[in-house]
This record gives sequence, structure tokens and C-alpha cells, in this order.
Amino acid sequence: MTVVYEDNHIIIVNKTASEIVQGDKTGDTPLSETVKQYLKEKYSKPGNVFIGVTHRLDRPVSGLVVFAKTGKALSRLNEMFKNSEVKKTYWAVVKNLPREEEGELVNYLVRNEKQNKSYAYDKEVPGSKKAILRYRIIGRSQNYYLLEVDLKTGRHHQIRCQLAKMGSPIKGDLKYGSPRSNPDGSICLHARSIRFVHPVSKELIEVEAPVPPGNLWNGFETI
Repeated sequence: MTVVYEDNHIIIVNKTASEIVQGDKTGDTPLSETVKQYLKEKYSKPGNVFIGVTHRLDRPVSGLVVFAKTGKALSRLNEMFKNSEVKKTYWAVVKNLPREEEGELVNYLVRNEKQNKSYAYDKEVPGSKKAILRYRIIGRSQNYYLLEVDLKTGRHHQIRCQLAKMGSPIKGDLKYGSPRSNPDGSICLHARSIRFVHPVSKELIEVEAPVPPGNLWNGFETI
């Protein structure tokens, strides 16, 4: 975890691919607790530290996560995420070249809780939620393509599911059709940047996360 932005009301961190945002059945220490501990030590707080989770990233995904440090910021950020007022841009590495260099994907996703997986359909089906994203190819290497993804809605496993439906599963994502896993257990999906109006100060916040280290993200030539 690396802190990339902090003020009195919010803190934005760069999550590694192995960290979970909130506690789950694994019992592993979640990122929310790591951030709490960081704040407790930094400000020598004697009692409990308030941290509000505003959104999540899947465990094998790296990149920016926004936490609220006050109740006021949490309630407003929750509303902003719900109303798609927070612009999130992701980078994804895929093996298969998309048919179009850029485009908009519109699908209807059905979440299977038992499998912890979503399924994409071209038309509305019972229990489905509309999912929209835009992508464009921004780089290529000898074997892979780098996509920039602009998320319009926030559905379960949306980018993973929609890119797989398009025929371009994310590198290392076995659940959605990648033939091989990555050595570190990650998938090549990175929450690269985030842009929103500060919930309290009303200033424009724009933050970018560095690309994860290692050769999984190296060797791309800009298109």
C-alpha cells in the first residue's frame, strides 16, 4: 500500500494485487485496517480511527482506492459513486486484439454469487444489470495489447467480464478465460486514475497511480 493523496477528509492509496479492500472469509488483514493503522501511527491517535470504504477493487487487481476519513465525506462519496460522478480509468493487458481500436461495450451482466462470477449477455435477461464501458488500445508489445478502459457503470467484475465477452480476456484472469495465470497471482488490470470533485472542499481531485513494477507491464510501445 502506498498513499498517493491525503487531506482531512479522504485518503487515496495505491493497492497491490495481493491486498483485499475489506475483510472476507480468508481472514487476511484488509487494506481498510492497514490504512487505519497507518493513520493511527501517523497522527498518534489513542482511540479508534474512522475509515469508510467507498468502493472496492477485486483482490487480484491493483490501483487506486479511495477511503473516507470522516462520516461527512463517506456519505457524500457513497452518493457520488452511486451517481457515477467519480471517473475511474483502468489499464488492462490482453492477449487477443480487439476487432476495433476503440469502442463502447454495452452488455447485461448477471452475477452468480456461488461462483463469484458474472456472465455477460447482449440483451436484457432476468436479474441482469446494464454495464457500459469504453475502451481504446493505447499500447502494444510483442505478444500483448494495452487497453485504456473508461468505466461508465460499476458492476461486479464488469471489466473482466465484458472484455472476456468481447474475446479479449485480461492476462492472468483464469476465471474469465485467460489460458495461464500470472506468477504473482495478479491479473493485469490496474485502476490507473481517478477524477472527482472533493466531497467537502469542492476542489477537483485528479490522481494517477504508478504502473505496477515487474515485467508484466513492461515493453509496451505507445500507439
